[in-house]
Amino acid sequence: MLVGYSSSSEDDSEAAIDLNKSCSSKFQEEDDGNDGSPVRKKPKTEEEVTKTRLPLPSCLLAMFPDEVDPQTEDSSLHGGRIRSFKHEKGNWATYVYLPYHPEEEFRELLEELLSAARVHGVVMTPQEEFHLSLSQTVVLRHHWIQPFTQSLRADIAHCKRTFLGMEVCTGHAQLLDLVQVVDRTMTEFRLDTFYKDPSFHVSLAWCVGDLTSQMRECIQEMQRVVDDHEEGPFPLRLDGVEMRCRTGNKTFRFPLEP
Repeated sequence: MLVGYSSSSEDDSEAAIDLNKSCSSKFQEEDDGNDGSPVRKKPKTEEEVTKTRLPLPSCLLAMFPDEVDPQTEDSSLHGGRIRSFKHEKGNWATYVYLPYHPEEEFRELLEELLSAARVHGVVMTPQEEFHLSLSQTVVLRHHWIQPFTQSLRADIAHCKRTFLGMEVCTGHAQLLDLVQVVDRTMTEFRLDTFYKDPSFHVSLAWCVGDLTSQMRECIQEMQRVVDDHEEGPFPLRLDGVEMRCRTGNKTFRFPLEP
């Protein structure tokens, strides 16, 4: 079954350190050159001390940035998409999923669906990669990544699955088993678990803005396109041979035994 839906987009504070040592309050002495008696000098004023301090190396200043590079928040660099949470140094967006490697028949079907949407004024961009989500997107601190993925790997070793599936019509119970495994790790790290009654699906395409009402006008036509393909000689299937966890720019793979 085809579904049209919209999703809306939504601290560790880093401690600053003072690398400048406080100035000594001791008086300095020097010979005045006349009677040989030492002359006491007044301590330097704060302004004078500031002027004589050496500047901090740029590498140290970069360790404690005041704000995030504005380019990381520029939606025009991401096809108009907006982050669901603000990017911060040391935070890694993380989610668990099953990858889907489409065959040619799937790509032909997708193009037919997008063409049907364009007729109704809905212009969508196909996904670059296809997957079936097994978790919400959560935030991990960098030092959590290794124990988090180790916990997933330890639990997933007990799962043996093969999946058939677009909303997924079969294999629902097996997918729930995987979600329970992922949820245990999420709970261990005090992160959000998956939805209570999930509807498993593979996202096909996206567009900027909420066009749900326009999609309702063409969803039945698009469903007929899907039905025609399902009755054909090439059934669409998702073989769950491995589960993956993507955190930032890193991807961890967890093979599923047949």
